[in-house]
Amino acid sequence: MRSLPATIIFDLDGTLVDTAPDLCAALNHALEQLGRPGVPAEDVRHMVGHGARRLLERGLAATGSMTAELVEAGVPHFLEFYGANIAVGSRPFDGVETALDALAAEGCTLAICTNKPVALSRALVTALGWDGRFAANLGFDSVPFPKPDAGHVLAAIAAAGGEPLSTVFVGDSITDVNAARAAGVPVVAVSFGFSDRPAAELGADKLIHHYDALLSALRDLA
Repeated sequence: MRSLPATIIFDLDGTLVDTAPDLCAALNHALEQLGRPGVPAEDVRHMVGHGARRLLERGLAATGSMTAELVEAGVPHFLEFYGANIAVGSRPFDGVETALDALAAEGCTLAICTNKPVALSRALVTALGWDGRFAANLGFDSVPFPKPDAGHVLAAIAAAGGEPLSTVFVGDSITDVNAARAAGVPVVAVSFGFSDRPAAELGADKLIHHYDALLSALRDLA
């Protein structure tokens, strides 16, 4: 049996954790402050992946006109509410912790590369009781240019002490796949995340439908 990659880089929202309930609550809070109606959680699942500002842009566009001024006014409301309610409804996807335990037992180094602000990413990891699981946790504000820029992925690999040639990326969106491709790293996509298109159309090297298939997919790419 082939060995596992030395380093595995994970996206966070929609990949490791179903954060849609809390992101939806924060978005709807911000929209309410701007005099807008809320949007359903299922719609929010397809708006996530590019950071808070883009999420708010999409929420505004879905409920009326979207202007830069409205976005700037709404972002502080979103971030304050979300930071205070970051793990009310967010839960790891089924099988995530078992898979992370298995990878750690095999000696793999794990890291996070997310378009969340790094402070919020770290807060979510702590709230889930995951401190110590990841060798690095880089948000969109940890680098000059976030995903889909290759530098974000490469910075996460370097921060984890890894090398691109022995790394695989795991994500849920075209942003993740494009970032991994740009970095020259194989990519596994999950089918249950927040993608704005069918996961089979993302162009990942492997597609999994449950975390119990992750180790096999990673061995195939090692």
